[in-house]
Amino acid sequence: MKVDKVADHIVKWLKEYAEKAGVKGYVVGVSGGIDSAVTSTLCAMTGLEVLCVEMPIHQHHDHVTRAQEHIKQLKERFDNVKDVRSDLSPVFDTFKENMPDIESNAQVELTLGNTRARLRMTTLYYHGGVNGLLVAGTGNKVEDFGVGFYTKYGDGGVDVSPIADLLKSEVYKIGSHLKVPSSIMKAAPSDGLYGAERTDEQQIGASYDELENAMSQVENKVSMNDLSTREKEVLKIYLSYNRRNQHKMNPIPVCEIPNSLR
Repeated sequence: MKVDKVADHIVKWLKEYAEKAGVKGYVVGVSGGIDSAVTSTLCAMTGLEVLCVEMPIHQHHDHVTRAQEHIKQLKERFDNVKDVRSDLSPVFDTFKENMPDIESNAQVELTLGNTRARLRMTTLYYHGGVNGLLVAGTGNKVEDFGVGFYTKYGDGGVDVSPIADLLKSEVYKIGSHLKVPSSIMKAAPSDGLYGAERTDEQQIGASYDELENAMSQVENKVSMNDLSTREKEVLKIYLSYNRRNQHKMNPIPVCEIPNSLR
């Protein structure tokens, strides 16, 4: 991959899109992860207004520290970058307090994790709306179109997806080129919805490198007979997530009314 040219291409695309939309720039949720770091840096490189938003919800210290380190670096490098911190912990707690009491289980925990993501989406659109900015998504290709590892109407609710055609490994290459802080480059990917101890790999059961490989196997119609035992395991994980999450990747189904009933 021609890293420098890909980065320049995305920056040009972001700038042209914002100008055509008649907005001032972009708002990005900064989590302390590689995807949001790369996305916010690319947005900053447009020269347009960029608002980095921290949205902690009982966030692990590691995530907060990395996010703040990245924002500090961005503001030192780019005059067009501003930041704001919206602590959503009280909002999240109030939400939970006003929901019916249900015994905690895996489904409840997943639902609360998705609720955190949806509160953050609402917050980003608030900041975007009052400042005339578009919400820039931070999803990569494996997450958005492979395993659907994101929250519908949460981190999946965005105006533009600048890095959604990049594999996770390619996002890291872009991150290195853009001089993203080493603490972020080295950190294990985590969605931050359940604490730093639960990485994406632990939740999914496979690393992003393995998932990229499985995605390639599907696209190239590689025979199961040609795969190792571990590759078969990962392919099953990939296909399972892909099937379950098609409702996220496909347009919302519309019940079309036959002309004969009108």
